[in-house]
Amino acid sequence: MNISTVVSRAALAVVALISSAQPSAAQTSTTPTSAWELRFTSGALVPVGEQRNSLKDAQMSAAQLSWVVRPSLAITGTFGWARSRDLASVDTPKLDVFSSDVGVELRGTEWFADRAMTLKPFAGLGAGARSYNYRNLNVDATNNLAGYGTVGGELGVGRVGVRLEVRDYVTGFKPLAGTGTPATRNDVMMMLGFRFNRHTSR
Repeated sequence: MNISTVVSRAALAVVALISSAQPSAAQTSTTPTSAWELRFTSGALVPVGEQRNSLKDAQMSAAQLSWVVRPSLAITGTFGWARSRDLASVDTPKLDVFSSDVGVELRGTEWFADRAMTLKPFAGLGAGARSYNYRNLNVDATNNLAGYGTVGGELGVGRVGVRLEVRDYVTGFKPLAGTGTPATRNDVMMMLGFRFNRHTSR
């Protein structure tokens, strides 16, 4: 069983959990939501499977903008930049990996809404593009389609929201230099982000 199947099943399980979970505290207090959420995140891009032969584990940064349609549904756009290296080329040249995508998030009921610390889980799916660009070599960038499944949660402490998200990406992958057969590859993106909330649940 590959990691994509595992994460997809995990996402379905989280969606089921979100749908069924109704903590008693959340029934007595709800948190006002803003129509828009802006987050700046950092984390890691971790290639898995065959992709580990091509890309080095990389630090990454991302900006996210979410439109909260309703408390249980949000549309999230993400632009990410990972600083990797091409392991299959001589001298492992520096490689910038850019991701740009849009996805749908199903958000669960806020847990422990009457306490100082709250938790709101989510799960979702999305699609977009993945680009690979050598930083110091005169080689054209390669561009590929990408899709992902995501699970995570946001921890609320007063006016600060701390969001942990894990995405499993399935992407097209063209040879970075020279010729070869395009393939489908897999990697995992882990992100930790912060945002400031204008409202609190108390």
